[in-house]
Amino acid sequence: MKARSNHEGLEHIVQSASRQRHIYGALFHVSSGDDRLNLISASGDFQEDSRYYIASINKLFISALILRLITQHQLDLHDKISAYLPDEVVEGLHVYRGHDYSYDLSIAHLLSQTSGLPCYLLDKQSDGKRAMTELEAGHDHAWPMDSVLGAVKQMKPHFPPGKEGRAKYGDTNHQLLAAIIENVTGERIDKVLTALFRELGLPDSFVYDEAHTGPFIPIRYKSERVHLPLFFDSTRTEIFSTAQDQMTFLRAFFDGAFIPRERLHELKQWNRVFFPFHYGIGIQRFSLPRLLSPFHPVPEMVGHCGSTGAIAFYIPERDLYITGTTNQQARPNVAFQTAIKILRAVTLS
Repeated sequence: MKARSNHEGLEHIVQSASRQRHIYGALFHVSSGDDRLNLISASGDFQEDSRYYIASINKLFISALILRLITQHQLDLHDKISAYLPDEVVEGLHVYRGHDYSYDLSIAHLLSQTSGLPCYLLDKQSDGKRAMTELEAGHDHAWPMDSVLGAVKQMKPHFPPGKEGRAKYGDTNHQLLAAIIENVTGERIDKVLTALFRELGLPDSFVYDEAHTGPFIPIRYKSERVHLPLFFDSTRTEIFSTAQDQMTFLRAFFDGAFIPRERLHELKQWNRVFFPFHYGIGIQRFSLPRLLSPFHPVPEMVGHCGSTGAIAFYIPERDLYITGTTNQQARPNVAFQTAIKILRAVTLS
């Protein structure tokens, strides 16, 4: 009876999500650490096995690969990035108020979003435009590493690397980490990610490659369908996946596949990035103050989210995992509202 109640509750919440403005479909998967709970539901233009763009959840994949290299002693968290990247990449990368901090940047700074580097997508570029605004409007543009570096070196950093209490969320850090992975492994980052999908058993996940790609649900920005093949193809880190594959990866991450479980607490060195998010060592935390929900406290969620309403979070307090998407760039908050409703509705007792 309880299993039926949980499934009906999930179905109702997911169906309700897709009736909200500009939400054309929703997909959510929730499971418990002991496997007593394992539910998935889809609505609108989604099926339970639909592929979708995971957006910035790809950062968690990049973090996982870096953490594994650290665990294998091929890297050290506090190594300078200049040990793994050529001078033409590092030189002039971080010049703050006339002081060049480029050779002070470490892997820890990149993983924790404490580098102070500007984001080539979110921050204003030298021409006053924001690349993310252009992409959201459907103006496709390639962003290979050369373009990223060229833009970032003309932008103003936010603060010196590792400045106490400061963090600035952005994509530049993880693009540099991807380049470090390529240097250490001798393989292109898309090939490294593809090998990881095979290793973990993620049959429906792929890194976008215009020549070889599979079907997926198009991203929405309000009512418009947005397809960005030039951007997706250029970074070599844009991942499309399913809620089931994301669940498999998320559980592997917190089960110690990349850093031993007994060391996971070392990643929880939180700095605020923007409300209600904090960033640790390669992971993100969603945490609402009790004051905002006094009668139904929202438990802490740890993992990562994406700007399209994609989520992949572990809830330690309840030993629950939740993955999925509302696939709407203009309203990613709906994904969190939906996830909170799901966590309140499901029960293990």
